[in-house]
Amino acid sequence: MKNTLAHQAPFQFPNGGLVKNRLVMAPMTTSAGFYDGSVSDDLVEYYKARAGTIGTIIVECCFVDNLGPAFPGALAIDNDRMIPGLARIARAIKSKGSKAILQIYHGGRMVEPELIGGKTPIAPSAVAAPREGAVIPREMSAEEVDMMITKFGDAVSRAMKAGYDGVEIHGANTYLIQQFFSPHSNRRNDKWGGSRENRANFPLEILKITQKMAQYYEKHNFIIGYRFSPEEIEEPGIRFEDTLYLLDKLAEQGLDYVHFSMGHYLRNSLINKEDATPLITRYIKERSETLAKIPVIGVGSVVNLGEVNEALAHGYDLIAAGKACIVYPDWADKLAEEVKLELTMESGQRIALKVPEPLWRFSLVDALIREAEPTVKHYKMGVFEEKVELEAQKLKISVELSTDRITDVMMEIDDTLDIDFTETFEEIRNRILVANSPWVDAVAGATAQSEALKKAVSRAMTQSTKEHILATGGNLNELQHFDVVVIGSGGAGLAAAIQAHDDGAKVLIIEKMPTIGGNTIKASVGMNAAESIFQKIKGIKDDRTLFYQETLKGGKFINNQKLLHSFIQDTPIAIDWLADKGIELSDITITGGMSIDRTHRPADRSAVGGYLISGLLKNVVSRGIEVMLDTEVVDISYENDTPSAVKIKDDKGEISTLKAKSVVVATGGFSANAKMVEQYKPELKGFVTTNHPGATGCGIKLLTEIGADTIDLEQIQIHPTVEQKTSYLISESIRGGGAILVNHFGHRFCNEMDTRDHVSQCIISLPQKNAWIIFDDQVRLNNKASEEYIEQGLAIVADSLIDLAHKINIEESALEQTLKRYNQWVSKGKDEEFGRETALRYQLEQAPFYAILIAPGIHHTMGGVVINQEGSVLDKTRYPIRGVFAAGEVTGGVHGANRIGGNAIADIIVFGIRAGSQAAHYAQNKR
Repeated sequence: MKNTLAHQAPFQFPNGGLVKNRLVMAPMTTSAGFYDGSVSDDLVEYYKARAGTIGTIIVECCFVDNLGPAFPGALAIDNDRMIPGLARIARAIKSKGSKAILQIYHGGRMVEPELIGGKTPIAPSAVAAPREGAVIPREMSAEEVDMMITKFGDAVSRAMKAGYDGVEIHGANTYLIQQFFSPHSNRRNDKWGGSRENRANFPLEILKITQKMAQYYEKHNFIIGYRFSPEEIEEPGIRFEDTLYLLDKLAEQGLDYVHFSMGHYLRNSLINKEDATPLITRYIKERSETLAKIPVIGVGSVVNLGEVNEALAHGYDLIAAGKACIVYPDWADKLAEEVKLELTMESGQRIALKVPEPLWRFSLVDALIREAEPTVKHYKMGVFEEKVELEAQKLKISVELSTDRITDVMMEIDDTLDIDFTETFEEIRNRILVANSPWVDAVAGATAQSEALKKAVSRAMTQSTKEHILATGGNLNELQHFDVVVIGSGGAGLAAAIQAHDDGAKVLIIEKMPTIGGNTIKASVGMNAAESIFQKIKGIKDDRTLFYQETLKGGKFINNQKLLHSFIQDTPIAIDWLADKGIELSDITITGGMSIDRTHRPADRSAVGGYLISGLLKNVVSRGIEVMLDTEVVDISYENDTPSAVKIKDDKGEISTLKAKSVVVATGGFSANAKMVEQYKPELKGFVTTNHPGATGCGIKLLTEIGADTIDLEQIQIHPTVEQKTSYLISESIRGGGAILVNHFGHRFCNEMDTRDHVSQCIISLPQKNAWIIFDDQVRLNNKASEEYIEQGLAIVADSLIDLAHKINIEESALEQTLKRYNQWVSKGKDEEFGRETALRYQLEQAPFYAILIAPGIHHTMGGVVINQEGSVLDKTRYPIRGVFAAGEVTGGVHGANRIGGNAIADIIVFGIRAGSQAAHYAQNKR
């Protein structure tokens, strides 16, 4: 028998890859991904907590194709959007010194139709799995088989880009690769089926394309493993001799390890139960010389040091543990202590052990929990009906709840509902059930329907909670207690809530509107930051001093300079904070008033607002932060000169009170309050606003009532490019992408990249007080936000410049001459006519051409309550009001007399993080 320290010895794979020891964390389904297969914060923390002493972590299987998820909450690697999230897991593991290997798979016929939008699963042949309720899959065509191999190759490429040290090809657990090798599921008669040799072609081709990817990227030490189930109980099915044949063929082609998939490391045959010989013993005895050179991983019921040593003695080269790593994140350290380990967990240990909630509720893990949750359950079990109005219809929604989960959402169907709406319902229903929360992304193109359904579920949960309190003898009038109450659910509010939670506070978000997102969700251009990691990656040389100077100049030098300097310093940190939470703003453009590309936006160059809110909301849901919609805070109460409670009013007019130790106000500005705008800047009477209806200044009123001071309320920004009929803001990224402005004579009239106030004034000075923004298809292709303007019918489209001139009633020769002169300036890199020196990206010459009629609209209120660098609200003596913090457009001082495009998103994230952290620490000091 190998000695007790054998598992601690370093191990080298055939390709030269070295791991610190022979211990492996087995790939285990957590069901903790988001509805779209992306990575949650909980998963990153889960893997990070288990990395370190253990040599290798094999991350749970990721599906390579959108028809491949075999279980809810599965992770995806089917498109490039998944790379950043998966990279977070790889970085978390590798930062602790462990190797990170990613398992890739396709569920094939084991996929449930409801997981893939009701579609029929695919498989080698149209043979249902031998289990109750299994559907008959659709047989893959030869072309689809070839494409599937390519998709596995693409997945390997993404794993490399995400920074993994290797991949494990999942050829076990009756998933697609095993289905191709199985005579039960593969009844084909082409080169992919029939004989055992042909059935082996698919897994061999998967290995081949994996190896090609490693060679292409010159990843010479990239570890390639293969997971296998040694037998099938089906008849006909895979037998042990078949498995040895396949593994031998794989070994001849080149592998770094093979990995048994069994419930016990010394399991004997499932087929010949009279033979008590462990399969690993048979494997060692019967394998070929070629296969004997390939390391083998054993798994199943390995917990204590004795089992590790026994497994090594039987011939396994590496030992993988699953449940032991869940119960003991430091399992490798525990082995060194040589103490007896028990596979049990206390019911209150989930957070301490950093186990994602879906995994905690998985039956195999649930069996390890010593006792049921002793805390009060959230809901009363039953079905709760709610009616919501949608487009002149009243929808009847039924929500089924268990004691702590949403188990179903149902809608009463009638003839007035079109098929598109019923499809929307199914999509949003699935998202809600997977997240166990109504706070999920709206379905694209169906925002109103999505919000109506989410509202119905939220109401049902509220009603069920009330009934539970009554049924258990509770008192509805007994006040709920929170450490931090965040008022407002835009970017600043969500960032504050996330940070406060992560700093140990019990948090509640209160939003007066029926939807989450505030004004942030309408943001389009991006987030400014200097000296960010993404600028460095792209070779953009920037410095925070220059950013400070340009923002101060843009604000006409009336900015609070201490506040501004502090804000600028933290912008790259805020970019990192977002990236750490799966919200990467890695593409970079420029806005008016800036001299360097520092406006960060999503990699696909889409509008920043929806992407940001979606990402923040996922983080809110994964943390279980409570949210109240349709609820207005009408008063903040004080006891002993410190916050004690907030008084709220719901959409039914009912007043109630919540206990609070600190408050963060993030309610936005007052651009949608016409009377307030006119009060402070009369000349803006009658201007349209780009803001959402909730931007009424309620937070400013709330805070001034408790003594807050205000600053710069008269500083109200108008945005130069607003479509007037719809109040749609045409993003600054369009001009930053190369567009120009022309008057009704077809002439340019200003530097389009000047600050917003200057460009707006130039437009107002025109006789018509409006202008055309002109761009070509090259600008459109590099600015995804433009697609929405075109889809909404805001843009006039023409196949030629002459045709465009006719459509917008401009003399064609004048427009042609204007673009000719502009294109000359682009070639020179300097606009000698109006002094434009930035965003001279492309000559406008690629058809089709686009024009949108625009004029200024009220966009941002620079003034608000006074805060200090920590986000504390200051009174009229400029002394902090204890326990009250604010962030975002409700505050003043950062932007001065004019806000630079891209600084609002930076403002809400930087000060949202600060306010949330300060509020949490204040509340904790009151405990």
